[in-house]
Amino acid sequence: MHKHHSALGVATALTPAAPVTLIRPAAAARAARFFAEKFPGRSLYAVKANPSPDLIRTLFASGITHFDVASIAEVRLVAETLAGEQAKLCFMHPVKAEEAIAEAYHVHGVRTFSLDSIDELEKIMRATGDATDLELCVRLRVSSEHSELSLASKFGAELGETRELLMATRQAADALGICFHVGSQAMSPQAYSDAIERVRAAIVDAAVTVDIIDVGGGFPSIYPGMEPVALENYFEAIHRGFESLPVSYSSELWCEPGRALSAEYSSIIVRVERRRGTELYINDGAYGALFDAAHIGWRFPVTLLREEESDEAMEGFSFYGPTCDDMDHMVGPFMLPADVKAGDYIEIGMLGAYGAAMRTGFNGFTSESTIEVDDEPMASLYGEVVAPRRRATVIKLG
Repeated sequence: MHKHHSALGVATALTPAAPVTLIRPAAAARAARFFAEKFPGRSLYAVKANPSPDLIRTLFASGITHFDVASIAEVRLVAETLAGEQAKLCFMHPVKAEEAIAEAYHVHGVRTFSLDSIDELEKIMRATGDATDLELCVRLRVSSEHSELSLASKFGAELGETRELLMATRQAADALGICFHVGSQAMSPQAYSDAIERVRAAIVDAAVTVDIIDVGGGFPSIYPGMEPVALENYFEAIHRGFESLPVSYSSELWCEPGRALSAEYSSIIVRVERRRGTELYINDGAYGALFDAAHIGWRFPVTLLREEESDEAMEGFSFYGPTCDDMDHMVGPFMLPADVKAGDYIEIGMLGAYGAAMRTGFNGFTSESTIEVDDEPMASLYGEVVAPRRRATVIKLG
């Protein structure tokens, strides 16, 4: 893997014809250390956000030793990537194939599983041979009203269903947990406070001893128009709620950050192939790293990569990706200097979460190279916020 000082240096020195993925291991390590040191419990990296082996190794080396895996493929990936290390895998998808449960338990040593129904509990017990060393986390359905993307419809037991489920799971489990997910990109700590109140109601109703409270993911990153409060505020609200719950004195507090640990890890460099008014045709899009920008209107930070800064005013642009489909369209607006033109390079930031994970090779378009850079991400929630960059040091190669 090549290494450069900056995004501008890559664009200037290489003039790439295909999109280039930039990675910033230092940014991911900083995020991992932040969670490892400041979250008042255990942090599990949600692998689905970015399953890069390099990222997984970086997070592990920086203090994230537990991993939320959602498929047998993710179980195998983390087990292989961290072979020989003391990593813990937690299979937190509430609906799993029985064969996947059996392989996770018997081959990879997974002992932690999530469920939201009696059917799933019975499936786990069959697949593990009625194991007596299981950590079983019952997932509750909670509101996603404070989050940009809802996760409130597909999984989670309703309060009226939890009594029987918690009591049955308590009988089967060596350790009983309760987990939930407030939705992706939660913009207020209140999301967790409200969810923890539902946990309280479920515990009181079932009158069971609970060993693990897992507040799931949803921790935000920073994007244009979505600037959350400091993560410490989320941690304080969660700790306050956890301390008030009627749980065992030795109970553990877990969380499952994905976006918050990986968003700052990578960005992409794209080239403008055509300009039509305020529409820019670029060489990555909805079938590449910009799925979220196309399908749910997510706005990512952008910067024009030129040796000489533009003096033009900023203007809102939309993007068309390189495929033949009309739906390969990112509405934005993405704010760039008004004189942006064909041949210019643009860096699109904060794509470490879900960008790489959603990429396909549809129509033959893909990112052909990954380059490590030393410069800062466009924004950061870890320490002082970094101002959006329009200029960086150029490294001339060759």
